[in-house]
Amino acid sequence: MTSEEEQPVQKLAQRRAESAQADTSGNKQAKSKDYQDDKASALKWHGQDVRWMLSLFGTAIGAGVLFLPIDAGGAGVIGIVLMLLVAYPLAYFAHRAMCRFVLSARNPDDDITDVVEQHFGFGFGMVFTIIYFVEVLVILLMYSVSITNTAESFIVNQLHMQTPPRWLLSLVLVAVLIAIMVCGTRTVTRVMSWLTWPVIAVLVIFALYLIPRWNPSMLTSIPRNAAGGFDFGALLLSLWLLVPVIVLTFDHSAIVSSFSVNVRRRYGKYSDDKIGRILKVGEPMMVTVVLFFVLSSDLALTPGDVARAKAQNVSILSYLANMLGTPAISWIASITAFVCIFKAFLGHYLGVEEGLGGIIRKVAHTKGVVVERKKLNVLVSVLMFFACWFVAWANPSAIGMIETMAGPLIAFILLLLPMYGVHKVPALKEYAHKISNVFIVVVGVVAVSAIFYNIVGLFL
Repeated sequence: MTSEEEQPVQKLAQRRAESAQADTSGNKQAKSKDYQDDKASALKWHGQDVRWMLSLFGTAIGAGVLFLPIDAGGAGVIGIVLMLLVAYPLAYFAHRAMCRFVLSARNPDDDITDVVEQHFGFGFGMVFTIIYFVEVLVILLMYSVSITNTAESFIVNQLHMQTPPRWLLSLVLVAVLIAIMVCGTRTVTRVMSWLTWPVIAVLVIFALYLIPRWNPSMLTSIPRNAAGGFDFGALLLSLWLLVPVIVLTFDHSAIVSSFSVNVRRRYGKYSDDKIGRILKVGEPMMVTVVLFFVLSSDLALTPGDVARAKAQNVSILSYLANMLGTPAISWIASITAFVCIFKAFLGHYLGVEEGLGGIIRKVAHTKGVVVERKKLNVLVSVLMFFACWFVAWANPSAIGMIETMAGPLIAFILLLLPMYGVHKVPALKEYAHKISNVFIVVVGVVAVSAIFYNIVGLFL
């Protein structure tokens, strides 16, 4: 731990000692003042807090952001309005609840897999750990394929060079990503914070660039039937299927557990206040940037453009690059997509590390074996390197199936599990019976049901 990270901990320790002395002397007023000073010291901003805020942002900014304009625009103006209304409360309340669920752990180092086992038993804990691991792994593998394809396309179309063999390109890219992860959580959050600022700038600049191309056609767009009339059924279906895309777009649950554990180690009983402060700054920034980019992209298109982009199964940046036909946009689109996927990979890897590590530790525990965390992290890194490399090399085409598998798992982990914990775990009872809980449950059920609709559609 660096001196920068030690500083808040040292200050809190010093104040606690002073508070203890005040209590011994019977000076309750001084003790109360010291408690308030402790809290004020904990809530001050430090460099680590900014890095975590940007890491949360970076984890959320991935493939979902690049496809949300197409899905929201496909539902017409009502879909855009739904996105604007749901985005912030979904992002803030859902992740706030998940952080509190992690903070309810008995020990400072316990992650979300440990918390589930503590509250609901070994069997449920193992099932959850497997689900959590599979959910994040599926997304991680998708990003491994996507980043290889993005790099390959950039080399061929922008650099006009012959692409190296796919096995070599995927090996180098995955090796670099895993090498960054091996350096530790602090290095990962630093890299993600460095990358997040340029992405924010590019998304905002790109959105501003599109303003002269805005047109009113999307503001009057509604789903229509073959006869040209309003199709209410098509509207409901579009809105239903839009909800899981919104959840995926603003989801950074893969890094929430690592974030909560790190804050709890540093700030102890002030962790909930500290996390609330970081989220109250970070979530509005993330939602504002994403919504501005999505709204500007949709207003620069027509309903026909959105339909063609969806039919081509390409991201909004790729479609705009082809539509605008300017070299600068083409370069910006490719680089931005690459960086978004790169950041999202790093953030989701932390979730994979927790999930797979939790499975190994739980299995070892049943046999009376204690696995050291350092050795466990090395084993996870080796296994993930080969898994990501082989999948990226194989280049599977079932991206839609991957997203369909990940969707219900994200909704279950981010939205429904914390709400179940709020009503079942004594330590979380104070957060029950809030109107925001009803909102999270409703969105979670809709997201899960919509994804199962897609699964059924694959077999019809």
